[in-house]
Amino acid sequence: KKPKRTKEEIEEARQLKIKKMEEEEQSRWRWWEEEKYEDGVKWRFLEHSGPYFPPEYQPLPDHVNFYYDGKKVKLSLAAEEVALFFAQMLDHEYTTKKVFRENFFQDWRKEMTDEERSLIQELDKCDFGEIHAMHKAKVEARKNMSKEEKLVCNIQFRKVLKEANQKILDEYGYCLLDHHRERIGNFKIEPPGLFRGRGEHPKQGKLKKRIQPEDVIINCSKESRIPVPPAGHRWKEVRHDNTVTWLASWTENIQGSIKYIMLNANSKLKGEKDWEKYEVARKLKSCVDNIRNQYLMDLKSREMCTRQRAVALYFIDKVGVTVVILKLALRAGNEKEEGETADTVGCCSLRVEHITLHDTLDASECVVEFDFLGKDSIRYYNKVPVIKKVFKNLKLFMEDKQPGDELFDRLNTSLLNKHLSSLMPGLTAKVFRTYNASITLQQQLKELTNVIILFFFPCRLPESDSVAEKLLSYNRANRAVAILCNHQRAPPKTFDQSMANLQSKIEARKEQLVLAKSELKQAKKEAKAKGSADAKLQALVVRKKMAVKRCEEQLLKLEVQATDREENKQIALGTSKLNYLDPRISVAWCKKMEVPVDKIYNKSQRDKFAWAIDMTEVGFEF
Repeated sequence: KKPKRTKEEIEEARQLKIKKMEEEEQSRWRWWEEEKYEDGVKWRFLEHSGPYFPPEYQPLPDHVNFYYDGKKVKLSLAAEEVALFFAQMLDHEYTTKKVFRENFFQDWRKEMTDEERSLIQELDKCDFGEIHAMHKAKVEARKNMSKEEKLVCNIQFRKVLKEANQKILDEYGYCLLDHHRERIGNFKIEPPGLFRGRGEHPKQGKLKKRIQPEDVIINCSKESRIPVPPAGHRWKEVRHDNTVTWLASWTENIQGSIKYIMLNANSKLKGEKDWEKYEVARKLKSCVDNIRNQYLMDLKSREMCTRQRAVALYFIDKVGVTVVILKLALRAGNEKEEGETADTVGCCSLRVEHITLHDTLDASECVVEFDFLGKDSIRYYNKVPVIKKVFKNLKLFMEDKQPGDELFDRLNTSLLNKHLSSLMPGLTAKVFRTYNASITLQQQLKELTNVIILFFFPCRLPESDSVAEKLLSYNRANRAVAILCNHQRAPPKTFDQSMANLQSKIEARKEQLVLAKSELKQAKKEAKAKGSADAKLQALVVRKKMAVKRCEEQLLKLEVQATDREENKQIALGTSKLNYLDPRISVAWCKKMEVPVDKIYNKSQRDKFAWAIDMTEVGFEF
């Protein structure tokens, strides 16, 4: 057990932390105060060490064996490594799924030698028991350690791990961008393994192959030191393209998508991209009414493709949902090869089976019932009243079609975005989504801030809201955006237990408040009996008043926390806050409401949005 620190040690640590923060702030590259490069140039100088490759596979111990049809089989290293991937997952439900097993076996056989392939014909005859037992024994040994052993082991392990990771980070985790040291985000190449995917992905179980230097394209300056590939290898290509922001790239084998090594979220390149994204969304405000009028006129077009585009834009932009949230920002949806990806859709890829039309429903007319899997296989279900023109067009689009047919059979994301860019340079469906999210946050903050939140403090003036109450208002505004963007999550497994623990703290604090009020009442009674001449009793009354006030503040904080946690049970606030909400809205609100920015953004988020925190004034309007 660590010895308790003295007040002097605590204060010394606090001063060191403040000093470190001040030094970081002084050394920060204030790129937003410099002139931007022209003609699409992203940088003038770029030097780095290339990606960090995962260590090579280490063979199984001699006493751990694989069996086929009851007979011991010594596998080649390539086949053994893939067998280990499967064995480690035997306790997971994935390995019971038919698609997962078939995909795994098919890819595993490709890694086998001819002799192994001729022998191993059926997955059901494979026995991974000893390999699985070895993996499980390591996990169990860790679980069965005493608290003291775990503590010692953790300290030793963390120290070794920290030193090793720091060495890797120092070599591969930083680059020189225009002669400024910048942190790289994902400099480690993902190790091989079995693909899982989200939802019922058709490619689950396939082998994610080991990436070699021969697969990797390096991007850096001509005059920089070219990264050295691992011994015995060479790069696929070395480029010197200063119009892109990536440092290295390769194509992964599952989806055939290109993976990139980019700079960290708080870098100049990422910050400039964010700033530009929100500025484009802000420009939409000046022409959004014209765009809306245009697509409403297009609902009566003689051309079917124009009508479909108009309805799709209506879905993406403005579908009445509730009194609080007036816009439903559906994703545009991307074109996908059949059988290549999970059955997730966006607006343009909706099928007839994904919507149901109701002439009247729940006292509303012209209701569209949506039910489909959106991004990351999150179910989107909503009943939305729409205008009659949209409703009639949807009926027309669905005529003579089967449930599996496309709703917008004459439209795709590329055509939609091409049309949007003709209306405003840089405008895409995602910009609409960013605009709707940011403008909703701004409107919600205006409506919710300074409203009396907690019914048990009816006499509290709006101006006297505590920081906790103001944060609840902010989170409610953020939650409105998360619902708008369909940023849902499954309730955390520990939710019920954590709420029970929080409720216990609330009950304990209530008891303390009752006791504190009782002690204050008694102190007042004694002070009144002896008169104002007794200074000790008067000081006691002051202390008891402070104790009551402190208990009330702590109780309020806990109750606000409980309310906030319950309301966030199935909502993921982080995605919209970091990707769709202009940070200047939040920073301006913090300054106006005198709420510390660190209550909204943590350290890494404050670094990411340093440009917004520095430049935003109280009166900022999106």
